[in-house]
Amino acid sequence: MKRPPGLDRPHARFIVLWMGRIHTWMHRVSGGRLGGTFQGVDVLLLTTAGRRSGLERTNPVLYLEDGARLVIVASKAGMDHHPAWFHNLVAHPEVSVQTGGQSQSMRTRVADAAERAELWPRLNALYANYDTYQGWTDRELPVVILDAWEEGGRAQ
Repeated sequence: MKRPPGLDRPHARFIVLWMGRIHTWMHRVSGGRLGGTFQGVDVLLLTTAGRRSGLERTNPVLYLEDGARLVIVASKAGMDHHPAWFHNLVAHPEVSVQTGGQSQSMRTRVADAAERAELWPRLNALYANYDTYQGWTDRELPVVILDAWEEGGRAQ
């Protein structure tokens, strides 16, 4: 697939950053009524601790419900680098997730090759652009699994 020209230019990164911030703000102020979906796909707000700063960062992310767990993709629209939130959750796997007006603590992990192979078709059925994004970059788009987690370190 032909990669869009300028995808990794600074202005594209700036636009993606600000679109995410606006989406997060709309989601928060409306309890998910605005910004709770993107192109018909449910959106969660993922809050991670910065890997270097420790400061909380929140990003809107499409998600797939898989039983009690949630599944997300670190696609960054097919750019050649992982989104910052992915590096943050690798360094600090305990995150906060808001869906609609509900928040919960979750623990993240990157899907192994077998899990990714099982989940990828379902993720593409949810949002077909994932295959397009994968075609635009040489990096493998990470699939991340989020499990319910109690503060203090116990799985729910």
